[in-house]
Amino acid sequence: MNIAVISCSLHPLSRSYIMARHIVEEIESLGSMAQLHDLRHYKIELRDVNSGRRNNQVQELARTIQTASAVILAVPIYNFYANAAAKNLIELTGDAWNKRVVGFICAAGGKSSYMSIMNLANSLMLDFRCFIVPQFVYATGDAFDNDRTEDMYLSSAEVKERLRELAEITTQLASAMGSVGLL
Repeated sequence: MNIAVISCSLHPLSRSYIMARHIVEEIESLGSMAQLHDLRHYKIELRDVNSGRRNNQVQELARTIQTASAVILAVPIYNFYANAAAKNLIELTGDAWNKRVVGFICAAGGKSSYMSIMNLANSLMLDFRCFIVPQFVYATGDAFDNDRTEDMYLSSAEVKERLRELAEITTQLASAMGSVGLL
């Protein structure tokens, strides 16, 4: 089983990236393969869909999404919504999302926007018939020590446990969907 983890934050000291790295370790500890893609290392401009889809890196990400058993998006929440880079990725990769199992990791500044990812999840379900993992991980800066420094790390035992659970549920759901031919 191969799970693509895509860190959508463009912040140089990204909390969602720290959580993405952690879930990759959890997935691999379960015996599955995980690929971490960090959008900070891709040159994907915010632009119209037609010209953006011709970008080689967009095509690479589309192939990754299309061939993955599942995709976990690690996204920052800005102003009660997933960041523009995450939305842009979905727009540019389009049909690659068809019938994918998708999980979410969210990093936000406050506790009030914990349901913000639902708009994106609904869009993936309705537009691309994605199977959304019914549990996502949401964390604020309190979950990290040395926050926003080069030495930042995930310190919350609760968030680590939720990441472990997300890894388990995602791999189980992707396995079940694949075994009945839905992926």
